[in-house]
Amino acid sequence: MKSIYICVLMVLSLCAYAQKDPKLQLIDFSEFNFEIVKSDFIETKTIKETIKPLDIKANYWDHTVYNPYKDVIVKFPLQLQFKDSTYHSPIEKSKVVTSRYGWRRGRAHKGIDIDLVTGDSLYTMFDGIVRMSRYSSGHGKTVVVRHYNGLETVYAHLSEYGVKENDTIAKGHYIGKGGVSGNARGSHLHLVVNYKGISINPEYLFDFNEHNLIRANELWITKKWTRPTSHNSKRQSKIDLLFSEEQALASLIKQKFFYVVKSGDTLSRISKRNNVSINSLCKTNTIGRNAVLKIGQRLVIEQ
Repeated sequence: MKSIYICVLMVLSLCAYAQKDPKLQLIDFSEFNFEIVKSDFIETKTIKETIKPLDIKANYWDHTVYNPYKDVIVKFPLQLQFKDSTYHSPIEKSKVVTSRYGWRRGRAHKGIDIDLVTGDSLYTMFDGIVRMSRYSSGHGKTVVVRHYNGLETVYAHLSEYGVKENDTIAKGHYIGKGGVSGNARGSHLHLVVNYKGISINPEYLFDFNEHNLIRANELWITKKWTRPTSHNSKRQSKIDLLFSEEQALASLIKQKFFYVVKSGDTLSRISKRNNVSINSLCKTNTIGRNAVLKIGQRLVIEQ
């Protein structure tokens, strides 16, 4: 195109000059055949980096065991991140927590129990891939979903499976029906949240109300929130969120104070009043669970 413009300008210039000088003869360009040659242009494209999705099946992907991370050492405090501000409720109706994460009847209860009727539909809380969908000792019919931030959510005591192992599922995907399979006292959903095989108190991460809120997009986890002995299954623990590594490390420094035993006090009552486990009370004060308390006795409370 540029060449054509130059030719036209040359012709016009010659014509103008020829009019001034009659000695010059104009060339008849009609006798020539012009071939317009198109230039080859190289189209440059912006090369975008292709971000490959995290391969959460690359390591410790085993369908046959509940916890494939038995040989993994997890360092604390650890950070968890969530891309969303909400989770999808595992059940369709209001969530009634009937038993919490903590010490229960002399055993560790590593999840929370949510009331339901056998046959109620269940849904996954986040995007992920089904690692396990089979019977597990104690848990009965169980679905384990691995998520892209390292967590696994466990849905136990099902009556019917709705997904298969290796299924890629989205947040809110149907995964089965609730029931009483395994070691269950009445129909309920036993919900467990694990990180590399270590359970985390679900109520530290999620608010189990009608808003389905994740407590924060970034949270730091200390061992306190992974030890059932530090919590009571009959009541919700006091939630003190840790938003930075500095806060997490500072929380590990235990505070001690004295409690003076009053009339009618028992270890159970003192533990509830001070939000500390009976085990912790006994260990800190070097006493047994059946120890006789005296009015005016001073106990060390360590939090």
